Amino acid sequence: MDGHTVSYSQTTLTELMIPAYANFGGKIHGGTLLSLMDKVAYVCASKHAGNYCVTVSVDNVNFLEPAEVGDLVSMIASVNYVGSTSLVVGIRVVAENVQTASIRHTNTCYFTMVAKGADGSKAEVPPLILEDSEEIRRFAGALKRRRLRRYMNERMDEYKSNFSVDSETRAFLAGERCEIRVED
Repeated sequence: MDGHTVSYSQTTLTELMIPAYANFGGKIHGGTLLSLMDKVAYVCASKHAGNYCVTVSVDNVNFLEPAEVGDLVSMIASVNYVGSTSLVVGIRVVAENVQTASIRHTNTCYFTMVAKGADGSKAEVPPLILEDSEEIRRFAGALKRRRLRRYMNERMDEYKSNFSVDSETRAFLAGERCEIRVED
């Protein structure tokens, strides 16, 4: 299977933020932005994979600055990592105020997508051809996040299976904004 370069599937989606996208505070709903990010992740992943792709997870969704009504919001998506059937698409979100020409980085996040064949089963994806040190850094960073997520999930599963309300739990929660009304 021949590989594809990062630039082969890189995709940008730009949309004008209209009043219907805003919350009561006049800022754009995070859900609206997530929907747009999901679309651009799908296009980018599907182009690389040559197949339909579905979203499996979204990492690092931190809204750094709000997008405003009237902004042009651009989502720049690139495949950062590929496994055998999965892809990680990195998305950089920027908002541009066309009146002042100011551009603000509002978000960076990572969508994990899985390629699906015509029969709905997982499909193998082409390798990713890395052409510069930034692309290598992004690939390695995605692999690191993947391994850390697996490690964290395993530790949380252990924590949940061994959990009890005991003196250690009470000490851990001391000073937090909660009241424990359960006996040991």
